[in-house]
Amino acid sequence: MSGPGSRLLHGFLPERTSGVEETGRTGVRILAAVALVLGYSATVACSSIAAIPVAPSPGLNSARPSGSAPTARQTTPGPGETVPGIQLIAVPHRDGSFDMTENVMLPEATDILPLQLPSSGDHLPGMMARTTPRVTNLKVIADDQTVPIENTTVTAADDLPLTVSATRIRLTYTLSGSAVLASPSTSTRAGAAIRPLTSAAGGTLPTDVTVTSGLLNAICPLLTETRCAVGDPPILGIQPGIPASKALVVLQLDLPR
Repeated sequence: MSGPGSRLLHGFLPERTSGVEETGRTGVRILAAVALVLGYSATVACSSIAAIPVAPSPGLNSARPSGSAPTARQTTPGPGETVPGIQLIAVPHRDGSFDMTENVMLPEATDILPLQLPSSGDHLPGMMARTTPRVTNLKVIADDQTVPIENTTVTAADDLPLTVSATRIRLTYTLSGSAVLASPSTSTRAGAAIRPLTSAAGGTLPTDVTVTSGLLNAICPLLTETRCAVGDPPILGIQPGIPASKALVVLQLDLPR
């Protein structure tokens, strides 16, 4: 087509096409805006749901308290701790001495504590040699009160006066001179006699004796059945509940190096 009309039509068509494109772009923008609005609404909805407090599901953790409960002091059950009796703990050293701890619970209060050393090894099985047991650095606590001791060395049977009449007594000390070391001198084997320093405080009190390391055998010469080791090395112990008057124990040891 030619002439003014064709020129008019020719000028009109581009403007019409531009309007369609503009309309399409406008539609895209509208759809994008709608999508943004819908997305925002979903986000707000999810955030609102997440903000609502939800009770925890039942399970292993639901029974636990919110705070930590205070830990109670643990007491070893047995004679000298929870029932009347004596608990003796012996820690051996390379030179044949022992760090000793005695926990004593008496059925009745006393203000005099008789002390008795282990026997000499002259006639004891596994030793058969004279020994001179000696206690040094003796410390005593009676019913949670420290007992002043003028002479902390004990070389013979004696009576120790207490500052209070007590039922619970704790002694710590070093026992030396009660072991016979095997020959040659490089050997760590030894025989030693131990017994509670307080064994005369109550002859029938049950006594538990523990040696912390190196125990190979134990003989209780004052018992009818003299072998009093229980278990097998390296997990070897001493028969529990021995009457205090018979709690003399001859140890066969492998001393620490």
